[in-house]
Amino acid sequence: MKWLFGVFLTVFISFHSFAQSINTLDRYIELAKSNSPLIKDLSNQIASNQLDSLRLLAGYKPQVALTSAGLYAPTIGSVGYSEPITNAHTLNGLVGINKAIVSKNNVNTQLEGISLQSASTMNQARISEQDLKKAITAQYVTTYGDQQQLKFNREIVTLLSSEEEVLKKLTQNNVYHQSDYLTFLVTLKQQELQLSQARLQYKNDFATLNYLAGIADTTQTELSYPGLERIVPFTNNNSIFFTQYRLDSLKIVNSRQQLDYTYKPKANIFADAGYNSDFMGQAWRNFGTSFGFGLSIPLYDGGQRKLQYKKFSLEEETRENYKAFFNVQYRQQIAQLTQQINENETLMPQIEDQIKYSETLIKVDTKLLENGDVKIADLILAINNYLTVRNLKTQTLISKLQLINQLNYWNK
Repeated sequence: MKWLFGVFLTVFISFHSFAQSINTLDRYIELAKSNSPLIKDLSNQIASNQLDSLRLLAGYKPQVALTSAGLYAPTIGSVGYSEPITNAHTLNGLVGINKAIVSKNNVNTQLEGISLQSASTMNQARISEQDLKKAITAQYVTTYGDQQQLKFNREIVTLLSSEEEVLKKLTQNNVYHQSDYLTFLVTLKQQELQLSQARLQYKNDFATLNYLAGIADTTQTELSYPGLERIVPFTNNNSIFFTQYRLDSLKIVNSRQQLDYTYKPKANIFADAGYNSDFMGQAWRNFGTSFGFGLSIPLYDGGQRKLQYKKFSLEEETRENYKAFFNVQYRQQIAQLTQQINENETLMPQIEDQIKYSETLIKVDTKLLENGDVKIADLILAINNYLTVRNLKTQTLISKLQLINQLNYWNK
């Protein structure tokens, strides 16, 4: 029994420690990144591009191959293949070597193309991380707002329950009418229903948060304050969202350079050594070697090169149009989010003042309730006003955090 208790205790501590370790926004973001198959895929693509560079260099090294072939064409009587064509019977076994002659600039241009593809994939991975961070943060903030709302609803239910006991005794002593008590009781039941709904909403949003982060755990823990701070977005030159346009431009230039190299003369050298015989003479003497070269010089392609140049020009024009349009959207989005955040920050002090007044009024009314000197309708109105302003505070805070999350999304 002691051993079994120890196992249960260890498991409980493990789950508790795990739950406590993922109650912060940064921890959720870290887990989401480590669990994301898309980020892993992009990381593998970058590694694959590096291997492509090595394969390209290996392809321009001397290529060695062993080849062998044999042929026997029998002649029955006077019927059969022509021996001058088939040599009747042949056998060869050769070791051949072949090397393409390519300029260093040509190779560097091809390597640059692979490097640009890697840079583009890396930038896409950074954007994907930002997308994932934004999604996790948005859901975390939403769940944190549910948590705060749930706490507040519990406080209200606790407050109303304590006042309900006082009012019940006062009603029994004929200080208040039965209708006053029932009116207050209806308000209490409504808040208990609100508490149940808030608990369900919190549970669902918490499960969604774990789902987005790839966490297979149903344990609910108290989330810490997100602590989001407004960050000024980077300039266009440093932003990952504009980096892609710059890389696309470089890729178009590189494609043009690679096209130019396809119209350069191509040469290769080759050699082989081994055995090659048709058995018509002294077959044991047919060991030898051969070597040579190949040369190809493009002369006319029907105008394909100029047409491809025009396609590259159209691609560059399209890129410029997208960049210009995105730049306008980017600046407008930053300005709009900044304005909305400022408005939220301006509204918050007014809400805090209203909360203070509402809390003071409720304290006064609850004290008057003990002596039967307050109308129940006035007390309920004060409580409803307090509920409204507290809900507004939570909504304003969560709205501000969501806006900061959206603004910080562009800061990379």
